[in-house]
Amino acid sequence: MLNIQGLEGLQQHAPVVMLNLMRFHARSRDGNGSGWDAYLRYSAITVPMIKARGGTLLWTGEARAVALGPQAGNEWDFVALVFYPSVAAFLDMMTSEAYERDADPHRVNGCADHVIIATEQAYGKLVGG
Repeated sequence: MLNIQGLEGLQQHAPVVMLNLMRFHARSRDGNGSGWDAYLRYSAITVPMIKARGGTLLWTGEARAVALGPQAGNEWDFVALVFYPSVAAFLDMMTSEAYERDADPHRVNGCADHVIIATEQAYGKLVGG
């Protein structure tokens, strides 16, 4: 569930990088392929939505192993870093009718777990570094 209260407590016009951690169902909940297949359908819809709001994918990749910290509960399949020019742009997308109608059902069908963490840059070479 989207943490609107937490996001509204952030500076709305500051850039934000969203760290996405995803674990997929073996089979899509709608029966249409794997969880990964459903996630690819989700991505095909959301990437244009992200770009329309001035955002971009910075990096995506498979999660391979927990290198430090507890392994239990941290078995992620995929990681994505997504830049938005503002928290408001992220909220606009996530609460839009088009996202809720066209994109989110694919995310729900594909992801057993999906955590998105809003980050504030302290140092980086990916955006504005």
